[in-house]
Amino acid sequence: MEKINSFKKEDLASILKFKFNNDYPFIIAGPCVIEDIAIMDNIAGILKEYSEELNFNLIFKASYDKANRTSVNSFRGPGIDKGLEILGGIKVKYNFPVLSDVHNVNEIEKAGAVLDIIQIPAFLSRQTDMLLETAKTGKIVNVKKGQFLAPWDTKFIVEKIRSAGNDKIILTERGVSFGYNNLVVDFRSLPVMKETGALVVFDATHSVQLPGGSGSVSSGDRRYVMPLARAAVAVGTDGLFFEVHTNPPQALSDSANSVYLSSFKDNLKNILEISKYSKI
Repeated sequence: MEKINSFKKEDLASILKFKFNNDYPFIIAGPCVIEDIAIMDNIAGILKEYSEELNFNLIFKASYDKANRTSVNSFRGPGIDKGLEILGGIKVKYNFPVLSDVHNVNEIEKAGAVLDIIQIPAFLSRQTDMLLETAKTGKIVNVKKGQFLAPWDTKFIVEKIRSAGNDKIILTERGVSFGYNNLVVDFRSLPVMKETGALVVFDATHSVQLPGGSGSVSSGDRRYVMPLARAAVAVGTDGLFFEVHTNPPQALSDSANSVYLSSFKDNLKNILEISKYSKI
């Protein structure tokens, strides 16, 4: 596949005004969902310290609405208005870019006024109107590859976004459906998706998710997050995606696959060291 108008890490760094100039993958990290201001501020502050200490560029992520929860009774978040207000405050206070996901076209303009990166959830990764309207904002677009898609099929996602005049594209691998309530990662997907000319991210925490694995909620196994992240940087990836929390068992969404902030820094230090010896 021919690379056309490739979006490079240096392009991302320039747009987001990254502080650190190194070959480390950029890190997208934060809680799955916005719970309250105090929890958000605490997590953001800790991540800021880790970023400064380990010299990695951080993009803060949290969802203002989890519109695709398994159960109608599951916590979804504060909603777009309050959520964007919180994310905007985090962005100003800690001076790092912010990312969240949109779930319908009516959210896109409002979200784009605050977010540095607009994310398209995996289940919506083929929705043409979502992709086109998000692309038209001119913002960086991060598309989670659907669990139902082969990596080479992401070229059509990229084509849709480019057709709206936007080359600022990130594709994120988050595992593929393997069987009932299970996902598996094919690491061939990283170089395959890279051939589209987009930046490629590996989502280490959603890749260990067990969708609907606990009946009315999804389950997961955080033991495998860091081994998969090490494998991803060995294969080569532009960025890594982690959902983190100070107390994952008490997290209001994705508690089983979120990782402990207390151990995140040491694990990430090892992963960044591995990344020095691999290029994608």
